[in-house]
Amino acid sequence: MAASTALTHAQQTDLRKRLEERSRALVDQMHEVAETLPDTPTLTRTNVEDEAEQGERRTSEALRGAEQDRDAAELREIRAALNRMDDGSYGVCADCGTDIPLARLRAQPAALRCIACQERYEIRHPAEVRAIFAT
Repeated sequence: MAASTALTHAQQTDLRKRLEERSRALVDQMHEVAETLPDTPTLTRTNVEDEAEQGERRTSEALRGAEQDRDAAELREIRAALNRMDDGSYGVCADCGTDIPLARLRAQPAALRCIACQERYEIRHPAEVRAIFAT
């Protein structure tokens, strides 16, 4: 469903560049974090940890895993936005079909909806919104 947007070529080029830069940064960050996560839990450890140390390590690993999930979700949103650029539907609200204001796209380049529709979406889907912000 290709739709025309009010974005100029220069504006869309700038937004594409920002999306691609963020995508590269996320991929790099995800690779760095993945290298710090343990592959598999081991039954024996060379250093004996007390319960507090084990709890701290598990909490830290869980936090890094949640950060990975959040980054992966953002990366999916960025790739979807780049696909919308390619098919001509970028900058058009997926719900109401109006142009998404440039100020919103500059603040949130992967935005799928205008602010009014995003607010309605968040009211109708609070569990999804909480899941995104919980990670």
